Amino acid sequence: MSPAAEAPNAELLAHLARHGQEHLLAGWEHLDTATRSTLVRTLSEIDLTALARLHALRDAPACLPDLSQACAPTIQSGEPNGVMETLGSVAIASGRVAVVLVAGGQSSRLGVSLPKGVFPVTPVTGKSLFQVHAEKLVTLGRRHEVTPPLFVMTSPATDSATRDFFAAHGNFGLPTVTFFQQGTMPSVEIATGKILLEAPGKPFLAPDGHGGCLSALEKQGHLAWMQDRGIRTVFYFQVDNPLVRVAEPSFIGRHLRAESQASSKVVPRRFPGEKLGVFVSLADRCHVVEYSDLPPDLSTERLADGSLRYAAGSPAIHLFSVDFLRQVAATGYGADDPSTDKLPFHIARKKVPHVDPATGSMITPTAENALKFERFIFDALPRAERWLLVGALHEEEFAPLKNAEGPDSPQTVKLAQSRLAAGWLAHAGVKVPTDGQGNPPAPVEISPLVALEPGHLRGLYLPEWVEGKPYLLDEAYELRG
Repeated sequence: MSPAAEAPNAELLAHLARHGQEHLLAGWEHLDTATRSTLVRTLSEIDLTALARLHALRDAPACLPDLSQACAPTIQSGEPNGVMETLGSVAIASGRVAVVLVAGGQSSRLGVSLPKGVFPVTPVTGKSLFQVHAEKLVTLGRRHEVTPPLFVMTSPATDSATRDFFAAHGNFGLPTVTFFQQGTMPSVEIATGKILLEAPGKPFLAPDGHGGCLSALEKQGHLAWMQDRGIRTVFYFQVDNPLVRVAEPSFIGRHLRAESQASSKVVPRRFPGEKLGVFVSLADRCHVVEYSDLPPDLSTERLADGSLRYAAGSPAIHLFSVDFLRQVAATGYGADDPSTDKLPFHIARKKVPHVDPATGSMITPTAENALKFERFIFDALPRAERWLLVGALHEEEFAPLKNAEGPDSPQTVKLAQSRLAAGWLAHAGVKVPTDGQGNPPAPVEISPLVALEPGHLRGLYLPEWVEGKPYLLDEAYELRG
C-alpha cells in the first residue's frame, strides 16, 4: 500500500473525534511518511482531556491569591557578609550547587530571529549574553576549584542555534554544559478549543513558559542526576540580565543558613506600574503578583516616608533546594484535580497565524483568536514553607534586555554595565569622570574573567582613565597597561 493510500489509525481517529480534534488529520493523504509519523507522535503526547479542561477556564478570572490579608514581606539585607560568603563558598567548592539558565526566548522584539542569549550586549567588546554568563561561571570555578554544572533551558525554536553557538565558542571555557528543552503546549482556538495548525500535519505548539523548566528538568532526569551527585541547591536565572551575580556565594550562604526551600533576590520598585512582579506575604507564604494584577490601591500605597509599601520587585533570580523542586515538579497539567496542580497554567489571548484545515490556506488574524498556556516559575514560591527574600539594587544586579529601543534596550543595558564598571574602578582607586547619574563619558567594560565584584580588583594593576577612549579590563589588560 502506498503512503498516500494509508489510512490513519482507527483508534487515533476515534480518540480525536471524542475531543472534537479530528481536523488535525486534515490532508493526511498528502502528507509524507515522516510528517505522518511525527504528527502521530505529537498527538500521542497531548493530553486532550486536560487541554479541554484548560480551555473551559478561558473566561475565568485570573487565578490570583486573595490579597485582602497580604502584607509587605520581610527582606534580608544583601550587604556583604563574610560568614555568609564563606558558607556559600564551601557549598560551591563541595560540588553542592548547580546553575540553571533559562534561555528559551528569541530576540524578535530586538529585530532578529535568534536566541536572545547570542545577542551582543557588552559596551566595549560586544560579548553575547551567553558569554557574559558563562565567563562568570568560569571565574567562579577558578576561585573555588569546582565549576557548578550549567543547565541551559532552550525551546524548540532556539535549541539547535543555542547548541551550535556554544559549540562554536568551545562552551566559553566551561567544562560541561547540559542543554534541555522546555515543554510545549498546543495553542487552541478561543471559541471552540480546537488545536490550531501551524502547517498541514503540524499542530501549533508554543513553549510552556519559564516555569516549564521544572517539569522539563524532572522528566528528563536532571533533578535526579543532581540528587545522585550530592547537589542540593539550584541557582536559577534568566538569560536577558547581564548584571546577574551568577551563584553569588553570599546569597547561597544566606539561603543555606535559613534552611530555605526557595530564596529570591529583590529589587526596589521605583514607581507604581513598573513592569516587575511584586513580592507579597500572605498567610506566611511568599507570592509574586504580576504588576498588571496588583490592585491599584496596593500598587500605589505609600508609607509615611513616601516610599511604596509594596516595593519588593522580582528580577527573577532564585535559589531552590533540589528536594523542593522535585516536589513542585511532581504534578502536571494532566492531574485529575486542577487544584492539586502545583504549578498552574496561565491563559493568554494572542493573535496566532494558522492554517485553515479545510483549505490549507494560511489565515492571519486581525484580532485575538487563540489561547496560549504558560507556567511561571514564581508560582512555585507559595509552595515553600521556608523562604527568604534578599535585597539587591537595580544598578548592581538588574538591567534586562527586552526592547530594541527605549527602556531595557541595548543602549540602556550597555550603559548600566558601564556605570557599574566605573563604580568598581572608582572603588579601586581609578579616577573615572562621571556625570550626575554616574555615567562615564565613554564605555567601560570589566570582563567577568577579571572580576565578579569590586573587591576582586584589589591588588591588580589598573590603567589610568584616558579621556575619550573606552576603558577595557580583560585577561590581557596587564599586557596593554
